[in-house]
Amino acid sequence: MMRLALCALLVCAVFTPATVSAHALDPAFLNLASLGENRWSVTWRTPDLGGRPMELQPQLPTNCSGKAPALTFDGRAWATGWVVDCPAGLVGGEIGIVGLETTSTDALIRYELEPGKTQMHRLTGSETAFTVPAEADALGVLTSYTTLGLTHILNGVDHLLFVFALLLLIPNRQRLFWAITAFTLAHSLTLAAASLGWINVPPPPVEAVIALSIVFLAYELTLPPERRDPITLRYPWIVSFAFGLVHGLGFAGALREIGLPEGDIPLALFSFNVGVELGQILFIAVVLAIGVVARVLFPAVGKQAALLSRFSSYAIGSMAAFWVISRIVAF
Repeated sequence: MMRLALCALLVCAVFTPATVSAHALDPAFLNLASLGENRWSVTWRTPDLGGRPMELQPQLPTNCSGKAPALTFDGRAWATGWVVDCPAGLVGGEIGIVGLETTSTDALIRYELEPGKTQMHRLTGSETAFTVPAEADALGVLTSYTTLGLTHILNGVDHLLFVFALLLLIPNRQRLFWAITAFTLAHSLTLAAASLGWINVPPPPVEAVIALSIVFLAYELTLPPERRDPITLRYPWIVSFAFGLVHGLGFAGALREIGLPEGDIPLALFSFNVGVELGQILFIAVVLAIGVVARVLFPAVGKQAALLSRFSSYAIGSMAAFWVISRIVAF
């Protein structure tokens, strides 16, 4: 019955209207990179909403001067950049996002008080501005990077689809537990290693292999259990661990774009990983809850479980194969 609920969930996803966009849930991003001598290079990105930029405006400290050029669409969000002069610096000034209180998104603020001294702050509809502190607040780093990790995993359809395929492929609860645990351990290792600069792999091949990992699981799903790969069937944790190493590199890509705060790197890295795990656990809990509800409300539909399972395997494989091709072409 859990498989039936999982398949039903995928059917709903496949037939969701294509006009529905997840971009409106993406965070806005404001980056202030110090150029020295009280000058900052500003980068501003606001989510796309139906082909136009979300109506958000960055608000810099009152002592800063400089005009933002028009926004341009970069394929996912609307972005612009300019240079500002802040004679009194950023400390004690207020940075905010005008219009954030009317949206369902949040904003990530990355700023440098001096070159190389990176700090982060997250703004929401209930807190649309903050006063720049002289030193980083540990609680602020914890909440900001946990939210960043949570947002990334919930917006990462490919990562969630991999977990979804694992749930379909492994009916045994004990083996499923160890497979998810291995996946978590693996992507935690490569996330830390890549974020700290110990390994450096270009993002395009990583994204292509992530999609290829989903194709592999989808192919296994199309086969009857007796014809599946012996390692996948008996030791699924090995497969999930191997692919988890690659998924961790994908997680690190998002973290690399934002950066880690100088002096709080271990805390930020830990918080981001906690956010990723919370999002993964939330997704699994929702899927399992759907299974329970389906078992109670639709007991007779279990006869169609095999058909839906086969449909799901082809749907997952088709989407993942499309991602593989599009990501290789993007090289």
